[in-house]
Amino acid sequence: MVCMALSAELTGKQDTLENGLRSLGRVLVAYSGGIDSAFLAWAAYQTLGKEMLAVIADSASLARYQLNDAVEFAREQNIPLEIIRTQELDRPEYVRNDSARCFHCKDELFSVMSEFATANNFQAIAYGINVDDKGDFRPGQAAAVQHQVAAPLLNAGLGKEEIRSLAREAGLRIWDKPASACLSSRIEYGREVTPEALAMVEQGEDALRQMGFRQLRVRHHGDIARIEVARDEMARAMTMEMAAEFSRIFKKIGFKFVTLDLEGFRSGSMNALLTPEQIRRAG
Repeated sequence: MVCMALSAELTGKQDTLENGLRSLGRVLVAYSGGIDSAFLAWAAYQTLGKEMLAVIADSASLARYQLNDAVEFAREQNIPLEIIRTQELDRPEYVRNDSARCFHCKDELFSVMSEFATANNFQAIAYGINVDDKGDFRPGQAAAVQHQVAAPLLNAGLGKEEIRSLAREAGLRIWDKPASACLSSRIEYGREVTPEALAMVEQGEDALRQMGFRQLRVRHHGDIARIEVARDEMARAMTMEMAAEFSRIFKKIGFKFVTLDLEGFRSGSMNALLTPEQIRRAG
């Protein structure tokens, strides 16, 4: 992993990351295909070779687009990959979709990964939390602590833009991949997570990508679809012709009303609806 164009500080953090990975022994990497987990999986393979294994959890909350791209990236980089099944939709506490939903999702993931690690003689599990994530509302971090999951990117002091810089320097195509999250994060808190609702979100986001939008979300508010696109794509979205196309597509999917969010895309916008007490209870 030679990156001659990097600053001394970033090169030092890269060295810390590699040393941290070596200290874990045989390691499973929780892999979703997003920039953080993809870079971590790549770095682990570069450092540990066959002593690591990327693990992606296939469930209804993972978009097929995301799964297929994650599998393809692992294939391109020769990263060993295992696809496992998780059953978070069998958990009532997950389905009810309160502010702790992400905790129950990660608890399911790390429980399944722990069983796999024990059965296959892996010594550690790692995931892609970084420095910037510590400032967000992410209840899944509490599940990672409970399961003693390692955080190599965080321990190396790496933030999101630094991870993108390292990925770009390494020539990884995912260096500028838009932020991603599970489909359940699109459903408003308090509305049950169902396979039907997840499918509606997935179909809507697939349609927006096919229309050429890059950074996007479809937020599910029952009968209402709230579309978010990046601010630099808003001008294209805000035409009468595009409005008619949005309406046609999303009503066909099953929504009764279709809206375009004038604030544009922002990660975790559903969290703005939570009260301080709900956030406190979710940890």
